[in-house]
Amino acid sequence: MKQIKFDTTLRDSQGTQVAPIDPENFDLEAYGEYEASMLEKNRDFWEGQQGLLVYRRVRADGVFYDKCRDYRESLALQLGALKKSMDYKADIANFLEPWYGIGYIASCFGSSYQWLPQQAPSVKAKFSSSREILDADFVPISQTPEGRRNLEMIEYFMDKTKGKVPVSFSDIQSPLNMLTYLLPVTDLFMEVFEDPDGLKSAAALCADLLIGFLQEQKKLIGDALASPGHGFASSRAFAGVGLSDDTSIMISGDDYRELFQGSDERIGNILGGMAYHSCGVWEKKIPMVKGFGNILSADGAFTIETDPSPNDPGVFGEAFAHSGIILNARAVGDEENSFRAFEQLWRPGQRLICVTYCKTPEEQERLYRRLHELEEKTGL
Repeated sequence: MKQIKFDTTLRDSQGTQVAPIDPENFDLEAYGEYEASMLEKNRDFWEGQQGLLVYRRVRADGVFYDKCRDYRESLALQLGALKKSMDYKADIANFLEPWYGIGYIASCFGSSYQWLPQQAPSVKAKFSSSREILDADFVPISQTPEGRRNLEMIEYFMDKTKGKVPVSFSDIQSPLNMLTYLLPVTDLFMEVFEDPDGLKSAAALCADLLIGFLQEQKKLIGDALASPGHGFASSRAFAGVGLSDDTSIMISGDDYRELFQGSDERIGNILGGMAYHSCGVWEKKIPMVKGFGNILSADGAFTIETDPSPNDPGVFGEAFAHSGIILNARAVGDEENSFRAFEQLWRPGQRLICVTYCKTPEEQERLYRRLHELEEKTGL
């Protein structure tokens, strides 16, 4: 039997090759009708206490790397992805994401993006302590070159799609993750012990900057906003904002709650709730995540093709059933491997979004049918 493993030769294990489509050649009316046909089901799921939806994510390869540099190219690739997504049986429509890197908070303090060939933009941390951050001059994200470019990207997306296509926020990461673009991560971990108060204040400052930037984006996107955004299945019928908190799994739950949870919750309170994401195995952080005061959903990888360190679906299935928290479960792989993961996640009282990556529409339709048959067998 062939061993299943994470494919390290791929730049984006969740990426799909698509043909770009210029905005003038994209059928906005057809996609608008396609999305509208799903919104009632999305609302029912969002308001219910249990249920299962299928989302075939079509993530255009390169958009989350160097292709973001030219927002015209990014939009053409993403429109190609939307067109391709319509061939796959699903319950949630794909959306546009104005992704322009994730280190832009560093530009508030004078840093600039570095662009290496075929890679996402990067930044170099310029501080060595929280106090240096707090003592430094800064400007709002929207007043930086990177922030202005991201807002221009949103304006371009909205101008070309006329509000007829769902659009998410850009990838805001989280206050803790953003601190790693200001402080080397080893210095950040030392600050947990040497200056926790300073680190907590620096996280709060990052939260303030992110909230301001999100509010600017929300004005531009308007009713087209798809939530919670980025790596989550997102819809106009959903709410909240997605926070990528990967660094949280590298510190203790007590330290996270004391230093960073308040900043995350504050962002969620202003944006209608929060959704939690971390790459890798985070089952030991489940109590921490369930303890958020405004948690709406949580995201994880559940096959080795998705992440070289996938989560145990049985553990997550048991932990999140009857919690009211939606599980956004990503499972790259063929029909059988994906179904096995989702089958272990599903049980009565679960609110589950099955994020699939089937290569062909035929395989996707079989998996879609099997997943909803699984749902029906439980009598829900």
